Amino acid sequence: MTAADPAVIEYLYELWDANWDDGPLGNYQILKHEITKKTAKRIYFTYSTGGHRAGFVDRQKIEADGEVYHGYTMRRLHLAPPEIPSRPKPPSLAELRKAMADAHPDRGGTDEAFIAARARYEKARAINA
Repeated sequence: MTAADPAVIEYLYELWDANWDDGPLGNYQILKHEITKKTAKRIYFTYSTGGHRAGFVDRQKIEADGEVYHGYTMRRLHLAPPEIPSRPKPPSLAELRKAMADAHPDRGGTDEAFIAARARYEKARAINA
């Protein structure tokens, strides 16, 4: 690296749910917290949210596990950007109707299973109406 080369900026990453307090969960974003200093025992960083507060994590633990729970802020920090979890696709009305038919007592199901399957179908139908 020459003097003209820009310094490489390193980050700690956090998987953050943008709707954690308002609305459905699962609106994930990756936050990047800039690493400001590394010592043999600690990695110091500044939060990308909440001003420019500083924090640190145990370097040996995060380098061994790839992530660490930062108890002061109750955040899980990662060395590499974590994968954003995908939300399972809800079953279609046709799938729910089939499950309801399969659970019918005349087809070998139980009354309880049929009632539960019908409730799931009716709820989905009301949402899609």
